[in-house]
Amino acid sequence: MPESDSHFYERAIRRISWLTLGLGLLGSIAAVSLRGFRSGLAFLIGAAVSYVSFFGWRRLTGAIGPGGQTRFAWLFVARNFILLGAAWVIIKFLGPNAVAGAIGLFVATAAIILEIIYELIYAS
Repeated sequence: MPESDSHFYERAIRRISWLTLGLGLLGSIAAVSLRGFRSGLAFLIGAAVSYVSFFGWRRLTGAIGPGGQTRFAWLFVARNFILLGAAWVIIKFLGPNAVAGAIGLFVATAAIILEIIYELIYAS
């Protein structure tokens, strides 16, 4: 990848977004078929939190660079408290299905790993 390719990161972020959505939906469908509706819902909630968290981290890294927004740091902290609240809801109301929700939290990580593999295979 040439360093001057400014669209490289935009394309990678777009692929990671689609992979996260796809893995979240496929994992939710698999959880419903294997463990029932509540597990599928827990996985979907975890995947949604993972998706939102990925974009929060993306914005944080953009805010750190030159010309970044300092007020975003407070929003980042507030968002993390909201995510902790969502985790509490998953554990409290979904009971034993909290494992499915916790696994769903790793959907964005899996999408990033798949993006890395894609880049290793198709890098030009």
